Amino acid sequence: MQAAVQHHLAPQVLPQYTLNRNAPNGNSSAIPTPPVATRKRKRAHQYTVSYSEVQEVDSAGRLREVIVIEDTPPPSTVSPSTTHMFSASYQPPIYSAPIRTRARAAAEAQALSASTSSGHSALLPPPPAKKRKRDVELAGTATKKPAVNGHLQPASTNKSWATGSGAPTEDASKGPVPCDDKEGHYIIVPDDMIYKRYRTVRLLGQGTFGKVVEALDTETNKRVAIKIIRAIPKYRDASKIEVRVLQKLKERDPTNRHKCIHLLHWFDHRNHICLVSELLGMCVYDFLKENDFAPFPRHHIQSFARQLLGSVAFLHELHLIHTDLKPENILLVNNGYKYVSIPIPGKRGNPVKMKRILDDTDIRLIDFGSATFEEEYHSSVVSTRHYRAPEIILGLGWSYPCDVFSLGCILVEFYTGVALFQTHDNLEHLAMMEQVMGKMPERFARAGARSKPEYFKEGSKLDWPKPKATRQSRKEVRACRSLSDIIPPTDNINRQFYDLVKKLLTFDPAQRTTVKDALQHPYFKLSVANES
Repeated sequence: MQAAVQHHLAPQVLPQYTLNRNAPNGNSSAIPTPPVATRKRKRAHQYTVSYSEVQEVDSAGRLREVIVIEDTPPPSTVSPSTTHMFSASYQPPIYSAPIRTRARAAAEAQALSASTSSGHSALLPPPPAKKRKRDVELAGTATKKPAVNGHLQPASTNKSWATGSGAPTEDASKGPVPCDDKEGHYIIVPDDMIYKRYRTVRLLGQGTFGKVVEALDTETNKRVAIKIIRAIPKYRDASKIEVRVLQKLKERDPTNRHKCIHLLHWFDHRNHICLVSELLGMCVYDFLKENDFAPFPRHHIQSFARQLLGSVAFLHELHLIHTDLKPENILLVNNGYKYVSIPIPGKRGNPVKMKRILDDTDIRLIDFGSATFEEEYHSSVVSTRHYRAPEIILGLGWSYPCDVFSLGCILVEFYTGVALFQTHDNLEHLAMMEQVMGKMPERFARAGARSKPEYFKEGSKLDWPKPKATRQSRKEVRACRSLSDIIPPTDNINRQFYDLVKKLLTFDPAQRTTVKDALQHPYFKLSVANES
């Protein structure tokens, strides 16, 4: 599997498949890591992570540098969403550790880098409990890595070089204390003053592109989230594209009716591009995980669906394609919830379990680091694996409909609590799609067979299972239920919800509904009663 991230924009590569519709306009001083619950998986896996760089040629014959992330698992201590914004109410467990000055932090970072650079990849422990059977492949966005657990200890009030932040140590006489580690990541120290305005509080998360910290804006006395990009040219260039997108979103929607995260401020600090945004609640995926992957109530699903479709419709009107829609990139504005007792079906004695029900379903769409303008250069692979549209897998080119397909996958996940397509292999993924959505339309299958003949046999039929397919893989494909079984037509609400999702999860992007039309679906005219 591969995931590609574009870093430069240029005229779009001509797709092989044209949409037939009009496009819408080892260190003792290190902080110990707390124990983490293991994921519920059928098989134990060990993961390796490696990064490489390839080049793609656009239609003008120019080379475009692309980062390829091979078999990248989720982080071992937190979900991918933690590289974004958490609410100020979230507090990690407290672990005692020595005071970490900037020099000490730099030494730790260098030691960690040296310990992992001896091979081509680093061996990671199995990831935390996420009900996805295999590793998550990220495309078009940063690979999320573990946040630092535990409270960071207060730093000395002594001033250091440049902006008067951090704490000098016994090495101060030898020259300035470095602010970056060997990988170009900014070293986070509590009470550090960034841009002479933002006082850091704690690290929220870290990814391939940089780190996210919670900070106090000393001018407004409000908490904010700051995304600090690595001091490496290609990441700086990519961040400027994200800034451009976020500025356009705020310019066109100053009151944020369309619920996309707003960029409050951006600047260049010690060769790091910094993006300041509002501090929000946890991501929807984290809420699902902490709620034991229990599905959302149907009235909450309707609220989420209306907001998400509205946000994406707004992007499409601006000729923007998000390309990485998933629960990790949807943040709750508020984390508040109440507990309700839910009967456990099939158990004697009427046992119950506790389930969290949100107090507020207000959400924000985030992470525009891979958002792409329709008329500009398109990387060949985008979207996180579980939410990737079939036309991307088949190399047929992509446009607005790839966002629509991702939304369909997300809504099903809200209804069941788990990801719809749990796989990491392209052919297996397509076979699962046929199990859920039915056979590919002939026209679409012929186009796919021309682009990816290795996935098809004579007659443009999907070549599954191949002789080399494992027994486990065959079993997992057979276990996939049809969409009508996943969303049974028990009442009119379910019937309309099924019809909406079916239109979103259409193989042929030329026949897939648009988000604008989906917002007019009868499902949104229904009154859905509050339920658990």
